[in-house]
Amino acid sequence: MTIFRKNIITLGLTGFGLSAILVILALALMNYQYNNTSGRILLNTAKVLAAAMGEDRIGEYCSGTGQSMDTDLFTCLEAIRNKGAYRLSLVDINGEVLWDSVVEKGLVNHNDREEVQAALEGREGISQRKSISTGTLQFYAALPVQGTDGKITGAFRLSVTVPGFWQRVAPAALPFLICAALFTLAAFAAITVFSRSFAGSLKRVVNIAETAAGERYRDNSSPIPLGEADEILALETALHQMAEKLNRRAEQAEMEGRQFLTIVNGMPEAVLAMDNNLILYLVNPRARSLFGLDDAKGISLLEATRSTELEKAARKVLAENRSLEMELSLRAGNGEARTGQLFQVFAAPLSASGVIMIMGNITRLARLEQVRKDFVANVSHELRTPIQLIKGFSETLLDAPADDSEQFRRCIEIIRKNAGTMENLTNDLLVLACLEDNENSSFSIEEQQLAPLFAEAVLSVEPHAKSRETQIMVNCPAELTAVVHGTFIVQALINLLDNGIKYSPKKSRLWASACRDNGNVVLEVKDEGIGIPGEHLERIFERFYRVDRSHSRETVPLSGGEPATENGGTGLGLSIVRHIALLHKGTTEVESHAGEGSVFRIRFAG
Repeated sequence: MTIFRKNIITLGLTGFGLSAILVILALALMNYQYNNTSGRILLNTAKVLAAAMGEDRIGEYCSGTGQSMDTDLFTCLEAIRNKGAYRLSLVDINGEVLWDSVVEKGLVNHNDREEVQAALEGREGISQRKSISTGTLQFYAALPVQGTDGKITGAFRLSVTVPGFWQRVAPAALPFLICAALFTLAAFAAITVFSRSFAGSLKRVVNIAETAAGERYRDNSSPIPLGEADEILALETALHQMAEKLNRRAEQAEMEGRQFLTIVNGMPEAVLAMDNNLILYLVNPRARSLFGLDDAKGISLLEATRSTELEKAARKVLAENRSLEMELSLRAGNGEARTGQLFQVFAAPLSASGVIMIMGNITRLARLEQVRKDFVANVSHELRTPIQLIKGFSETLLDAPADDSEQFRRCIEIIRKNAGTMENLTNDLLVLACLEDNENSSFSIEEQQLAPLFAEAVLSVEPHAKSRETQIMVNCPAELTAVVHGTFIVQALINLLDNGIKYSPKKSRLWASACRDNGNVVLEVKDEGIGIPGEHLERIFERFYRVDRSHSRETVPLSGGEPATENGGTGLGLSIVRHIALLHKGTTEVESHAGEGSVFRIRFAG
């Protein structure tokens, strides 16, 4: 038996039980109404009879000892005794029966009878019970009897033998039960037929669902019977469509999964995916080769890589739910991950409670960077002395007698200018090398007011600004302070202001400001210059980077920092600014569009 049929049968039995309960309650209510109506009729009959016999004579008889009874009263009482339809009893104030139309002797005190008690208290009483004297079921109605002085002297009780309600309905019980049984059988037959029909429809729907849950859905459903309900047809159609869509999505997901694995397996970087317990479930071939693993699935990250730094990074990503980038030098390892190799590690949280970690070997890049730093430092030291000598001799020649030819002076001027440019380049290279030396701890950083630093920077570029008729407007609150290296902040401001002057038209304006923003200190320089195209903004802080490489240093190209102009720019100004920001654990920002000016910002914790 299916669960649906069981539910239908249960509902049928429940309905039948509720119907039976309602019938029983209705019969009980009718029985109550029957008893109440019978009692009221008997009470009215007692009132009429008492009025006919004379309430005064009855009151006088009940107030005496029962010896004096006039002829009319006696005649009425005897007529009631002979009639036999009703039973009449006269009870005195003490509950003793003075006269009874059925039982003449042996009557007990009626003071405990419900209806008698009510009558002796001055109320009308009605009750139903089995009589002790006659042994039959009786309805009783009692009226209070008053004497001439208005006091209660006894009770006038009338009773009649009336068949009970259940006795009256008993003859119809058998036909009712037969009809109820036939109705129940008919209902169960209808329920059975309906349940079989509906169960067949549901079975087809279940078959569709079971087929759709298989590896591949195929429409192999049986023909739909004639006369099927529209709702079932609609449900089957919807299930067919849903199964087809699920099949297509499953195929698409499988294809995307294969593509994903192909991409991950072909990546030159090591890829490690793990759950929130740092148990690996995806390791690409590069990672297996890197750590000398045959099959890393199911083992922990620490067990696979033997790196506590990687484990700490993964736990930090899980705890903070944000991505993390770091450089890591493995101190020990298996496979290709030998001691001394440097890796760029990117770790990010996964939506399904886990971490994905990508490791790229940057050992070669780090070595090349170190070679470049060493080269810059060595070249700077080697060129510094001859450059100073060239500059000194050129200045001596400029101070020579005035009878020298104009061509001679022009050559000397060119020597001096280029010597100055080379000196600037050397100084910038030395500053840059100093800033890039992460092990240098000689920098003194202390809390200082920023307004004097701005004033010093503006004073340094004032001659250049006057030559270009550029107006510099400074907005730095006098009370604004920050923990900085004053000399380097001045250098950064000079580089930004000098760039703004060079790349802005004559008679333009330049804005330099400082403020606090969400706990950070922001230094900003805004110009009205030629601007920087958007595609070059990401690389503008690289050393020697030039937007237009076809221009020479003498034709004022846009460069990474300070393109060479008539003042001999080095192309390292913005790179120096970026490293000064990094020295203060800050960042550099730029907003610019070609032809619309530029805004440079240095942001660091205040």
